[in-house]
This record gives sequence, C-alpha cells and structure tokens, in this order.
Amino acid sequence: MRLYNALTRKKESIKTAEEMLTIYVCGITPYDTTHIGHGFTYAVFDILIRYLESQGCEVRYVQNVTDIDDDILSRAAKEGRNWRELGNQWSRHFIDDIQDLNLQPPDYFPRATDVIDEIVENVEKLLERGAAYEAQGSVYFEIKKDPEFGRLSRLSYQEMAPLANERGNNPEDHNKRDPLDFVLWQAAAPDEPTWDSPWGPGRPGWHIECSTLSTLFLGLPVDIHGGGADLIFPHHECEIAQAEFASGGKRFARLWMHVAMVRYQGEKMSKSLGNLVLVRDLLDEGFSADAIRLLFSRHHYREAWTYSIFDLEESVSLAQKFRAAAAADSGNRKPFNTESYSSAFHLAMMDDLNTPYALKSMTQLADGILSAAVEQRDVADAQSLLSNQSAVFGLRIMSEDPDQRVIEGWRQHRQKFTD
Repeated sequence: MRLYNALTRKKESIKTAEEMLTIYVCGITPYDTTHIGHGFTYAVFDILIRYLESQGCEVRYVQNVTDIDDDILSRAAKEGRNWRELGNQWSRHFIDDIQDLNLQPPDYFPRATDVIDEIVENVEKLLERGAAYEAQGSVYFEIKKDPEFGRLSRLSYQEMAPLANERGNNPEDHNKRDPLDFVLWQAAAPDEPTWDSPWGPGRPGWHIECSTLSTLFLGLPVDIHGGGADLIFPHHECEIAQAEFASGGKRFARLWMHVAMVRYQGEKMSKSLGNLVLVRDLLDEGFSADAIRLLFSRHHYREAWTYSIFDLEESVSLAQKFRAAAAADSGNRKPFNTESYSSAFHLAMMDDLNTPYALKSMTQLADGILSAAVEQRDVADAQSLLSNQSAVFGLRIMSEDPDQRVIEGWRQHRQKFTD
C-alpha cells in the first residue's frame, strides 16, 4: 500500500520496523465539537485502519485529547466554569458523536495532562541538549538551533510568522529570543491551573504534548503520524524539531499523512469563523451515519471540498442502494461474478486510500447485485463482498447499531471523562 508522505511529497510504501504498524493522530481540543471537518479527518484514519486490518495487518492506534490549552482556558473563563469540567463535557460529546458514526476507538486515548511528568522530562532533555532556554519560568524551543526547521511545511521564515501567529503563537512575548521560538513550558498565570516543574509552576505548551504522547505510547519512529492539514505548521513542524532533539536525533515519524480541510459557503470550516456544520445536528435531522460517512468517502482525503446538502442527499440515496443490494433475494441461477469488483476496490485502496474510486466500484457492484437478483441469479457471494467492503468503510448496511467493538471501546474511554 502506498500513501502520500507530506514530508517527501511523494507516495511511499508503508514501512514498519516491527510486526505492528503504529499510527498517531492528533486529537481534539475539547471545548466545542464535533463539526464535519473533525468527522472527515477521523473517518479517513478509521477507514485506513479498517482496511489495513482487513488485510491482516495489526495496528496500534493512538489519538490524544489536548485537554489543557489557551482555548479551553479562555472558554472556561468566559463561561465561568472549571476547565476540567468543560473539557470532560466536550470530550464525552465528541465520543458520543464519533461512536454514532461507527468510528472505531483508538487503542489509547490519553489526555495531555495524563503525562505531565513525562513532558517535564522531555523539556529537561531539550535544555540539556542546548535546543531550549528558560526565561522567567517559561521554557522555549530555539528554532535557530534546528537547521532543518521547516522541512515538513517548506515555508520560508517570512511565510511562517503570520501563520504561526494565526495558530497560537505570541510574537509579543518578550522572553523569546526569536518571535517564532515556541513554548515548551509556560509559566504560571493568574487563575490558571498549574503543575510543578524545575522552572516553577506552569503548564505544558501545545506541541510538546503530542510529541511526548506519541513517543510514550508508540516509541520511535511512529510509522504514520497524521491529522488535519492545518496542523502541518506550526504543530507538526514543531513536533518534529523537539522530538528528534529530545531523542538525540532519532527519526520521529516515517510518514506524515494529512487530511484536507472542509469548507462551507466558500470558507474553511472552523470554530473561529463560526461556520460549523455539526455532526450531531445532521444526525438529529435524520441523516444516517452511513450517509454522513459516504459523504466523507466520496472525497479523497488530500483534496479540500465544500459541504453541500445536495451531496449529502446523494449520499443518502447511495446508502439506501447498498442496503437494498445487501437485502436482495438471492436466486439459484448463474452466480454473479465478483472478481473485477474485488480487484478494482483493492487497487483503489492501495493507491493512497482512493476512497472515491473504491466507492465507484462498490456502487457498480451494488447495481450489479440488484440487476442480477431480478434475474434470480445467485448473488450471495457478491453480497458478502459488498458487506466486507462496506465494513472497511465503517458502514452498517445490515444493522442500525454501531459495531460492538466500537461501542465497547468507546465506553471504556468515556469513563475517564466522567465528572
């Protein structure tokens, strides 16, 4: 199987040093979820993992929760609520949405605050290696110490600055040696939660949370590190720099996989713009999980797309066709040949997870089953193939409920977010 590596900007075969493939996907900041951009991103990785498992590959999957962050603290203060309570509420909300979409749970679903000691340890390593400096109780990564900083995004320094500022960087922080140096440990501020550290009370920076969690749960290098395309810079760029310095030069990730943005009414869908289409709203309006997932899968994961109610309604029709084909009566005449449909599906999936082409093959298979059933031909094998392919896409063409593995796995993760 070949996937596009954002680091090398070419398709590469998946490689692993161990028998188990490791995948880390940057998770939510739980203060307002779940829009269809979230759904699209996590559905892509769900399909990838389901397909790999269907081919006999064992996968270890980690998705984090960024439960301490400027945005959470700002929202909690605005609402007069405890930050932990707010994060727990929206984490549960996310889990319920994702479960209803039939997305398999990760093997590990840790919060950033679960690993404060390990984060402090990594910051100490960066200081020891001369890649970081302490100022007024905060610790910063010094980007000029990394001559390859920018290797993932391939942005110039001038291009980096406005993008970093848009995505959480504070260029007015006078403790910095360079406006693009990023926070590893942030000194305590009034009315904020803090943890002890060698530099005084404070809290971790955003980037060090993910690189610590990834390394802790999956080791180095992780086979596939992914997330939304908006994380390429600064988040993933900074992750590479700090993780590889902290490890003494070990490679952080073999392959970087990024999911394109979803637009709405001509703009990127985002919390800041307030133009969110929420998964829960669509489910409450009567759109099935299968229809929503088919809407996602009709778009290649690397191509940005614009949400349209008309596309969703077409996905409703496609979901109904798959269900009708799966339920059609099989006859006893000449069996329906499925070889070409199976081959086309696998070729599409093996070529950079080309879900639109795989769906095209599945649609042709469903059409063939319905026609053959009218002729009273034996379509049992074809229906079995359609069922297996639908399972790879997380569809429930023969059931109304999420998979049992989905229900049980998310139930266990959900327990840690109870008040």
